[in-house]
Amino acid sequence: MTFFFQMLITGIVVGSIYGLVALGFVLIYRASDALNLANGELVIVGAYICLTLITAYNIPFIFALLITLVFSAVLGLVIERLVVRPLQNAPVISVIMATIGLSSLLAGAVHMVWGHQTKKFPQIFPATPINISGVIITPVYLWSFVVVIALLIIFSLFFKFSKMGIAMRAVADDQQAALSMGISVKAVYATTWAIASVVAAVGGVLLGNINGVSPGMAAIGLTVLPVVILGGLDSILGAIVGGFIIGILQNMAGGYLDPLIGGGLKDVAPFIVVLLILMVKPYGLFGKGGIERV
Repeated sequence: MTFFFQMLITGIVVGSIYGLVALGFVLIYRASDALNLANGELVIVGAYICLTLITAYNIPFIFALLITLVFSAVLGLVIERLVVRPLQNAPVISVIMATIGLSSLLAGAVHMVWGHQTKKFPQIFPATPINISGVIITPVYLWSFVVVIALLIIFSLFFKFSKMGIAMRAVADDQQAALSMGISVKAVYATTWAIASVVAAVGGVLLGNINGVSPGMAAIGLTVLPVVILGGLDSILGAIVGGFIIGILQNMAGGYLDPLIGGGLKDVAPFIVVLLILMVKPYGLFGKGGIERV
Protein backbone atom coordinates (compact mmCIF):
# COMPACT_ATOMS: atom_id res chain seq x y z
CA MET A 1 0.00 0.00 0.00
CA THR A 2 2.90 2.32 0.78
CA PHE A 3 4.33 1.70 -2.71
CA PHE A 4 0.94 2.55 -4.24
CA PHE A 5 0.76 5.90 -2.45
CA GLN A 6 4.40 6.59 -3.38
CA MET A 7 3.58 6.08 -7.06
CA LEU A 8 0.36 8.08 -6.71
CA ILE A 9 2.06 11.11 -5.15
CA THR A 10 4.85 11.08 -7.72
CA GLY A 11 2.27 10.82 -10.49
CA ILE A 12 0.28 13.75 -9.11
CA VAL A 13 3.37 15.96 -8.93
CA VAL A 14 4.63 15.08 -12.41
CA GLY A 15 1.08 15.28 -13.74
CA SER A 16 0.68 18.80 -12.39
CA ILE A 17 3.78 19.84 -14.36
CA TYR A 18 2.35 18.12 -17.44
CA GLY A 19 -0.85 20.11 -16.96
CA LEU A 20 1.07 23.37 -16.74
CA VAL A 21 3.02 22.68 -19.94
CA ALA A 22 -0.17 21.46 -21.65
CA LEU A 23 -1.75 24.81 -20.83
CA GLY A 24 0.58 26.43 -23.38
CA PHE A 25 -0.49 23.86 -25.98
CA VAL A 26 -4.16 24.60 -25.35
CA LEU A 27 -3.79 28.39 -25.42
CA ILE A 28 -2.07 28.36 -28.81
CA TYR A 29 -4.57 25.89 -30.22
CA ARG A 30 -7.52 27.99 -29.01
CA ALA A 31 -6.03 31.12 -30.55
CA SER A 32 -4.90 29.72 -33.91
CA ASP A 33 -6.29 26.16 -34.28
CA ALA A 34 -2.66 25.00 -34.64
CA LEU A 35 -0.51 22.72 -32.49
CA ASN A 36 2.79 24.12 -31.25
CA LEU A 37 5.13 21.18 -31.80
CA ALA A 38 8.08 23.21 -30.49
CA ASN A 39 6.68 23.20 -26.96
CA GLY A 40 9.21 20.65 -25.71
CA GLU A 41 12.10 22.80 -26.93
CA LEU A 42 10.69 25.84 -25.13
CA VAL A 43 10.76 23.71 -21.97
CA ILE A 44 14.47 22.88 -22.25
CA VAL A 45 15.48 26.41 -23.29
CA GLY A 46 13.86 27.82 -20.15
CA ALA A 47 15.52 25.17 -17.98
CA TYR A 48 18.98 25.77 -19.45
CA ILE A 49 18.70 29.56 -19.21
CA CYS A 50 17.77 29.39 -15.51
CA LEU A 51 20.51 26.83 -14.79
CA THR A 52 23.14 28.94 -16.58
CA LEU A 53 22.18 32.07 -14.66
CA ILE A 54 22.59 30.17 -11.37
CA THR A 55 25.78 28.22 -12.09
CA ALA A 56 27.70 30.59 -14.38
CA TYR A 57 26.69 33.95 -12.92
CA ASN A 58 25.88 32.98 -9.30
CA ILE A 59 22.46 34.62 -9.46
CA PRO A 60 20.10 33.48 -6.68
CA PHE A 61 17.43 31.05 -7.84
CA ILE A 62 14.47 33.41 -7.40
CA PHE A 63 16.07 36.18 -9.46
CA ALA A 64 17.33 33.68 -12.03
CA LEU A 65 13.80 32.33 -12.38
CA LEU A 66 12.35 35.83 -12.85
CA ILE A 67 14.96 36.65 -15.51
CA THR A 68 14.19 33.33 -17.21
CA LEU A 69 10.48 34.12 -17.28
CA VAL A 70 11.15 37.54 -18.83
CA PHE A 71 13.47 35.96 -21.41
CA SER A 72 10.88 33.28 -22.19
CA ALA A 73 8.12 35.86 -22.62
CA VAL A 74 10.31 37.85 -25.03
CA LEU A 75 11.19 34.63 -26.88
CA GLY A 76 7.49 33.86 -27.25
CA LEU A 77 6.84 37.34 -28.62
CA VAL A 78 9.70 37.02 -31.10
CA ILE A 79 8.46 33.63 -32.29
CA GLU A 80 4.96 34.99 -32.77
CA ARG A 81 6.22 38.03 -34.68
CA LEU A 82 8.77 36.32 -36.92
CA VAL A 83 7.35 32.82 -37.39
CA VAL A 84 3.61 32.79 -36.71
CA ARG A 85 2.32 36.21 -37.76
CA PRO A 86 3.50 35.94 -41.40
CA LEU A 87 1.44 32.73 -41.60
CA GLN A 88 -1.71 34.22 -40.04
CA ASN A 89 -3.77 33.77 -43.22
CA ALA A 90 -2.05 30.57 -44.32
CA PRO A 91 -3.54 27.08 -43.86
CA VAL A 92 -3.22 25.64 -40.35
CA ILE A 93 -0.87 22.93 -41.59
CA SER A 94 1.60 25.67 -42.56
CA VAL A 95 1.73 26.92 -38.97
CA ILE A 96 2.19 23.37 -37.67
CA MET A 97 5.05 22.76 -40.10
CA ALA A 98 6.61 26.07 -39.05
CA THR A 99 6.60 24.94 -35.41
CA ILE A 100 8.28 21.68 -36.44
CA GLY A 101 11.03 23.72 -38.11
CA LEU A 102 11.24 25.92 -35.02
CA SER A 103 11.57 22.79 -32.89
CA SER A 104 14.58 21.63 -34.91
CA LEU A 105 16.14 25.10 -34.79
CA LEU A 106 15.82 25.40 -31.01
CA ALA A 107 17.02 21.83 -30.47
CA GLY A 108 20.11 22.51 -32.58
CA ALA A 109 20.80 25.73 -30.68
CA VAL A 110 20.53 23.89 -27.35
CA HIS A 111 22.99 21.22 -28.47
CA MET A 112 25.48 23.81 -29.72
CA VAL A 113 25.33 26.03 -26.64
CA TRP A 114 24.92 23.52 -23.80
CA GLY A 115 26.00 20.19 -25.27
CA HIS A 116 24.47 16.78 -24.70
CA GLN A 117 25.29 15.99 -21.09
CA THR A 118 22.75 16.05 -18.28
CA LYS A 119 23.34 19.01 -15.96
CA LYS A 120 22.17 19.19 -12.36
CA PHE A 121 20.63 22.17 -10.62
CA PRO A 122 22.42 23.11 -7.40
CA GLN A 123 20.60 22.26 -4.17
CA ILE A 124 17.76 24.77 -4.08
CA PHE A 125 15.04 23.03 -2.12
CA PRO A 126 15.60 21.33 1.27
CA ALA A 127 17.23 17.91 0.95
CA THR A 128 15.62 16.22 3.96
CA PRO A 129 12.70 14.05 2.76
CA ILE A 130 9.32 14.19 4.46
CA ASN A 131 8.02 10.88 5.82
CA ILE A 132 4.24 10.59 6.06
CA SER A 133 3.21 7.13 7.34
CA GLY A 134 6.01 5.49 5.38
CA VAL A 135 5.42 7.49 2.20
CA ILE A 136 8.55 9.50 1.37
CA ILE A 137 7.98 12.93 -0.18
CA THR A 138 11.00 14.84 -1.46
CA PRO A 139 10.68 18.59 -0.79
CA VAL A 140 11.36 19.40 -4.46
CA TYR A 141 8.24 17.39 -5.39
CA LEU A 142 6.17 19.16 -2.76
CA TRP A 143 7.34 22.64 -3.77
CA SER A 144 6.89 21.85 -7.45
CA PHE A 145 3.31 20.83 -6.80
CA VAL A 146 2.62 23.99 -4.76
CA VAL A 147 4.13 26.24 -7.44
CA VAL A 148 2.18 24.59 -10.25
CA ILE A 149 -1.15 24.74 -8.41
CA ALA A 150 -0.54 28.41 -7.55
CA LEU A 151 0.24 29.22 -11.19
CA LEU A 152 -2.80 27.34 -12.46
CA ILE A 153 -5.02 29.31 -10.05
CA ILE A 154 -3.41 32.59 -11.13
CA PHE A 155 -3.87 31.81 -14.82
CA SER A 156 -7.47 30.71 -14.25
CA LEU A 157 -8.24 34.03 -12.57
CA PHE A 158 -6.37 35.88 -15.32
CA PHE A 159 -8.42 34.25 -18.08
CA LYS A 160 -11.70 34.79 -16.26
CA PHE A 161 -11.39 38.33 -14.93
CA SER A 162 -8.60 40.29 -16.66
CA LYS A 163 -9.25 42.37 -19.77
CA MET A 164 -6.64 40.49 -21.81
CA GLY A 165 -7.89 37.15 -20.52
CA ILE A 166 -11.44 37.96 -21.64
CA ALA A 167 -10.08 39.13 -25.00
CA MET A 168 -8.23 35.83 -25.40
CA ARG A 169 -11.40 33.90 -24.67
CA ALA A 170 -13.32 36.05 -27.15
CA VAL A 171 -10.77 35.46 -29.92
CA ALA A 172 -10.83 31.72 -29.17
CA ASP A 173 -14.63 31.64 -29.46
CA ASP A 174 -15.06 33.81 -32.58
CA GLN A 175 -12.20 35.73 -34.14
CA GLN A 176 -14.36 37.80 -36.48
CA ALA A 177 -16.74 38.82 -33.70
CA ALA A 178 -13.77 39.78 -31.54
CA LEU A 179 -12.38 41.96 -34.36
CA SER A 180 -15.74 43.68 -34.74
CA MET A 181 -15.66 44.53 -31.03
CA GLY A 182 -12.28 46.25 -31.40
CA ILE A 183 -10.12 43.48 -29.95
CA SER A 184 -6.62 43.30 -31.42
CA VAL A 185 -6.18 39.74 -32.57
CA LYS A 186 -2.46 40.35 -33.17
CA ALA A 187 -2.01 41.47 -29.55
CA VAL A 188 -3.91 38.42 -28.34
CA TYR A 189 -1.74 36.10 -30.45
CA ALA A 190 1.42 37.73 -29.11
CA THR A 191 0.23 37.46 -25.50
CA THR A 192 -0.77 33.83 -26.05
CA TRP A 193 2.69 32.87 -27.30
CA ALA A 194 4.36 34.79 -24.47
CA ILE A 195 2.28 32.97 -21.85
CA ALA A 196 2.84 29.59 -23.54
CA SER A 197 6.59 30.18 -23.53
CA VAL A 198 6.54 31.24 -19.87
CA VAL A 199 4.60 28.20 -18.63
CA ALA A 200 6.91 25.94 -20.67
CA ALA A 201 9.92 27.54 -18.98
CA VAL A 202 8.43 27.08 -15.51
CA GLY A 203 7.75 23.43 -16.31
CA GLY A 204 11.33 23.05 -17.54
CA VAL A 205 12.81 24.58 -14.38
CA LEU A 206 10.71 22.37 -12.12
CA LEU A 207 11.50 19.21 -14.08
CA GLY A 208 15.16 20.22 -14.16
CA ASN A 209 15.22 20.41 -10.38
CA ILE A 210 13.70 16.94 -10.20
CA ASN A 211 15.58 15.02 -12.90
CA GLY A 212 18.33 17.32 -14.13
CA VAL A 213 18.46 19.21 -17.41
CA SER A 214 19.29 17.54 -20.72
CA PRO A 215 18.21 17.85 -24.37
CA GLY A 216 16.13 14.71 -23.80
CA MET A 217 13.70 16.83 -21.77
CA ALA A 218 12.22 17.95 -25.09
CA ALA A 219 10.39 14.61 -25.11
CA ILE A 220 7.90 16.22 -22.73
CA GLY A 221 6.44 17.87 -25.82
CA LEU A 222 5.43 14.42 -27.06
CA THR A 223 4.32 13.30 -23.59
CA VAL A 224 2.09 16.33 -23.17
CA LEU A 225 0.38 15.72 -26.50
CA PRO A 226 -1.82 12.89 -25.13
CA VAL A 227 -2.57 15.16 -22.17
CA VAL A 228 -4.15 17.85 -24.33
CA ILE A 229 -5.88 15.31 -26.56
CA LEU A 230 -7.29 13.50 -23.53
CA GLY A 231 -8.52 16.67 -21.86
CA GLY A 232 -9.70 18.30 -25.09
CA LEU A 233 -7.57 20.46 -27.33
CA ASP A 234 -9.61 23.57 -26.57
CA SER A 235 -10.14 23.05 -22.83
CA ILE A 236 -7.97 24.68 -20.16
CA LEU A 237 -9.64 22.57 -17.47
CA GLY A 238 -9.05 19.52 -19.64
CA ALA A 239 -5.31 20.28 -19.80
CA ILE A 240 -5.11 20.33 -16.01
CA VAL A 241 -7.21 17.21 -15.44
CA GLY A 242 -5.52 15.41 -18.33
CA GLY A 243 -2.12 16.21 -16.86
CA PHE A 244 -3.00 14.57 -13.55
CA ILE A 245 -4.50 11.51 -15.26
CA ILE A 246 -1.50 10.96 -17.55
CA GLY A 247 1.01 11.59 -14.76
CA ILE A 248 -0.65 9.04 -12.47
CA LEU A 249 -1.08 6.49 -15.27
CA GLN A 250 2.57 6.77 -16.27
CA ASN A 251 3.86 6.20 -12.77
CA MET A 252 1.46 3.35 -12.04
CA ALA A 253 2.42 1.63 -15.30
CA GLY A 254 6.10 2.19 -14.57
CA GLY A 255 5.82 0.91 -11.01
CA TYR A 256 3.56 -2.11 -11.50
CA LEU A 257 3.69 -3.21 -15.14
CA ASP A 258 7.19 -2.36 -16.37
CA PRO A 259 8.86 -4.88 -14.02
CA LEU A 260 6.60 -7.61 -15.43
CA ILE A 261 7.33 -7.01 -19.11
CA GLY A 262 10.87 -5.67 -18.91
CA GLY A 263 10.09 -1.95 -19.23
CA GLY A 264 8.83 0.43 -21.89
CA LEU A 265 5.13 0.43 -21.03
CA LYS A 266 5.41 3.61 -18.96
CA ASP A 267 5.93 5.72 -22.08
CA VAL A 268 3.31 3.90 -24.16
CA ALA A 269 0.51 3.67 -21.56
CA PRO A 270 -0.72 7.29 -21.98
CA PHE A 271 -1.24 6.82 -25.72
CA ILE A 272 -3.11 3.54 -25.19
CA VAL A 273 -5.45 5.16 -22.66
CA VAL A 274 -6.00 8.21 -24.88
CA LEU A 275 -6.87 5.95 -27.82
CA LEU A 276 -9.43 4.05 -25.75
CA ILE A 277 -11.04 7.20 -24.36
CA LEU A 278 -11.21 8.89 -27.77
CA MET A 279 -13.24 5.93 -29.03
CA VAL A 280 -15.93 6.97 -26.56
CA LYS A 281 -15.37 10.75 -26.48
CA PRO A 282 -13.76 11.84 -29.77
CA TYR A 283 -13.21 15.43 -28.60
CA GLY A 284 -11.61 14.46 -25.29
CA LEU A 285 -13.02 14.62 -21.79
CA PHE A 286 -13.79 18.36 -21.86
CA GLY A 287 -13.39 19.28 -25.54
CA LYS A 288 -16.24 20.77 -27.55
CA GLY A 289 -17.23 19.33 -30.89
CA GLY A 290 -17.68 21.98 -33.53
CA ILE A 291 -20.78 22.25 -35.69
CA GLU A 292 -20.20 23.89 -39.04
CA ARG A 293 -23.15 25.17 -41.11
CA VAL A 294 -22.79 24.79 -44.85
